[in-house]
Amino acid sequence: MTVVDADGDDRTLAEWAASDPQQRLGTEEVTGTASPEHELSLPFHGRRLRGDALHDRLDSWVLSGVLEPSAADAVRAVMANPDWLSLDGRTVAVLGAAAEMGPLQALLRWGARVAAVDLPRPELWERLTQTAAAGAGTLLVPTRPGGSDSLERRAGADLVTDAPAVAGWLGDLPGPLVLGNYVYADGATNVRLSTAVDALTTRLQEARDDLALAFLATPTDVFVVPHEAVEQATRNYENRSRGARLLGRPLRAASAGRLLRRAYVPDADPGINDSLVPQQGPNYALAKRLQRWRAAVARDAGATVSLNVAPPTRTRSVVKNRALAAAYAGAHRFGVEVFEPATANVLMAALLVHDLNTGGGPTHAHPWEDEAHAAVHGGLWRSAYAPRSALGLAALLGYGASRS
Repeated sequence: MTVVDADGDDRTLAEWAASDPQQRLGTEEVTGTASPEHELSLPFHGRRLRGDALHDRLDSWVLSGVLEPSAADAVRAVMANPDWLSLDGRTVAVLGAAAEMGPLQALLRWGARVAAVDLPRPELWERLTQTAAAGAGTLLVPTRPGGSDSLERRAGADLVTDAPAVAGWLGDLPGPLVLGNYVYADGATNVRLSTAVDALTTRLQEARDDLALAFLATPTDVFVVPHEAVEQATRNYENRSRGARLLGRPLRAASAGRLLRRAYVPDADPGINDSLVPQQGPNYALAKRLQRWRAAVARDAGATVSLNVAPPTRTRSVVKNRALAAAYAGAHRFGVEVFEPATANVLMAALLVHDLNTGGGPTHAHPWEDEAHAAVHGGLWRSAYAPRSALGLAALLGYGASRS
């Protein structure tokens, strides 16, 4: 990919990322008025789970195969070390600060220092500054020159065009920096945005030796999974109900084996889980794969990296796709739990806190093991059926519920 600069000339990504910005960004702070939370709690179905109730929920998720046991262990470690929550001494840069799956709100509630980057839209920054004021942390806001304009009208930057300016702004922030990539856009813009962020990332890596990276991996991708996941999926397939067996045979025959296929070859060690969803399109798949590659390369070079598989979640970008919304509404019939955004983003923020306080988590021999560790896949890895072989049926079963 190349960049067309303001003069209409093509420039390489490397040239663009390393260039001096046309204008430098200033910084304004919004300080929260609340007291930091000193106990991890998780919103779940209208309640706040903490202590024994949260331990029980983690046990239930492990038993039903919604998340890997290592994810539950990581959350329990945060529960046992509540002083980790404030990430004392670090600044977490949240790219895509207003993202539903982003950690900004949780981090500010826990008393962290957050540098927010998102589009220059006043209504968006009104929400972010109100969140910061109601929290217990400090929000750093990138600002453009604007004279007497309000903070909300001067705040923000477009990463597709302003990555050099954002890199300069983040590069000057004091103390250890965490670069959290939570950006999303529709269609081909998603690839351009992710490429710009990757160029920004490599520039900051060259400029700072205290940079940690953070990402959320989508569960609707292809992953290598541990043998324990294969074993549970195999048991689920072999123990499926009599009705499921009777229904499965004619459906497999009529579809030439495409519907309700078993998830793995029995005894595969490790297994390959293919949960790619065609409806999300190649731009989404490529954008998320860029992040996985950057995480693997950075980790191999010795950087602290937090990359965790996030669960299927009813975010706005998902439910506006009718086919995906219907599939998510019917997913529970095939052993897949779809999370509400409030639950998913706090859970993933807790895993981020764990990783940053443990040097990125345990060291593994292979990159696939790093990706599989602490994965919250919602059951896609341990379901009886190969995900795409059940997706269409889930959509049919969930169509009525998704409309309501």
